[in-house]
Amino acid sequence: MRTVEHEGSPPAVHRGIVPGYVLARLARSTVFPRAAEAARQTLIAGRPPFRARIDLSIDAAGNLIAELSDAPLRTVSDAQNTEQLPGAVVRAEDDAPVADVAVNEAFDGLGATFELLLAAFARNSLNDAGAPLEATVHYGVDYDNAFWDGRRMVFGDGDGEVFRGFTGSLSVIGHELGHGVVQHTAGLEYQGQPGALNESIADVIGALTEQYARGETADAASWLIGEDILTDAVQGRALRSMIEPGTAYDDDELGRDPQPGHMRDFVVTADDNGGVHINSGIPNRAFALTARALGGNAWKRAGLVWYRALTGGLTATATFADFAAATIAAAAEQYGGNSEVADAVRDAWTSVGVTEDERNRAG
Repeated sequence: MRTVEHEGSPPAVHRGIVPGYVLARLARSTVFPRAAEAARQTLIAGRPPFRARIDLSIDAAGNLIAELSDAPLRTVSDAQNTEQLPGAVVRAEDDAPVADVAVNEAFDGLGATFELLLAAFARNSLNDAGAPLEATVHYGVDYDNAFWDGRRMVFGDGDGEVFRGFTGSLSVIGHELGHGVVQHTAGLEYQGQPGALNESIADVIGALTEQYARGETADAASWLIGEDILTDAVQGRALRSMIEPGTAYDDDELGRDPQPGHMRDFVVTADDNGGVHINSGIPNRAFALTARALGGNAWKRAGLVWYRALTGGLTATATFADFAAATIAAAAEQYGGNSEVADAVRDAWTSVGVTEDERNRAG
């Protein structure tokens, strides 16, 4: 995998939304020649200050009240179909929308993720210190991916046959920025189970960003990641399903979604950094099951528990079992060990085979 270097910064490892195994399968397609060529080129290319807002109101006595709150600081650049980052700045925080739809979608998606982090977790941007949110659109020619490169979000336009432009999916934007949150917290290694946790937590943040923006409950949400990036030519709904791993797509050209939803089906492979995009289905399902069991808005209880586990001293080499224990401990600390929340978390991890049902073991 090639890395993209920024002037004055070290090379970064890129966490792309489209797994390499999907692109590799697509690269062999004879049905979608443009998409096949785009996939080949995408594989070759690799995956390369504090700001506040003022809210004004008038109290009952007619006094003007000014309240400060955290606000995003966004910059969107245009690579102009090159692979040079960051590209030319085309929209900054205080600029009006522009004619380019991709620029505005990226800008709005950065803001939506910022709002989710702030509202749900009282987190001020990716580093909890007001880090600027930067994105580049129109990366490469027919580039079939979007990725976090350690510093910014980068969006391809897709090939138009299989993949649409990646700025059109809020769950994709939230997912990639979620990698930034992981980077600034536990720093989970991008390999094996820690890498799959890295991908899963990014999916959680992506799903919650979309649900928060839509005001959706856990029951009403689709729990799909990348629902809006596949064209109508693809037999599938999205890249991943958090509630039903392995069911997102089943297509002659892309193959069948390989994600397992239970540890008995855990995939041992040297590909995909040890299956980081594949085995993330297991902790994904645990989160979705927890959220649905609790009902209401997923970011309010299930999301908070996952966030507390991520930021509560989790190590970079954490396994699924380590993270399950961290979420159970976080639920007990926040809501009580015998609470509905703690029970839902325990039941979810048992349902996906990561932990054993303590009640059955005790009996």
